[in-house]
Amino acid sequence: MEKSYSFDLEKILKKIRDIRKMNGFSHEYMAIELGISPSAYNKLERGETVLSLERANNIAVILEVSLADILGFNFENQFNQTNKDNSTGHLYHQHSQQIENFYQENKDVYEKLIASKDDQIQILKGLLKNKL
Repeated sequence: MEKSYSFDLEKILKKIRDIRKMNGFSHEYMAIELGISPSAYNKLERGETVLSLERANNIAVILEVSLADILGFNFENQFNQTNKDNSTGHLYHQHSQQIENFYQENKDVYEKLIASKDDQIQILKGLLKNKL
């Protein structure tokens, strides 16, 4: 039996906004880090633009929190509820698979980010070489 999770977008966006403010990050900083315009970031934080899982993960990386923290997923509450249902083995397997999926997505995002930075370095090296 596969369990689906629903997330309250307003709570997620509020959590992103609160963590951003707590870290002292501006909309402009977040936009630059995400590679989007400040107005696009404002729309995202206000819920006027779709927040994809990949974008939520990128935001989590910038804010230095886990994606589970941003999504408001509480493993302890899920474990306790499932304990009451006498199906902890299934829960453990399900959560370990979910954690593995989040890990893989996070790894993929980092690999893309590193590749992008490598490309930027090569471009800058080329520009520097042309200037000399």
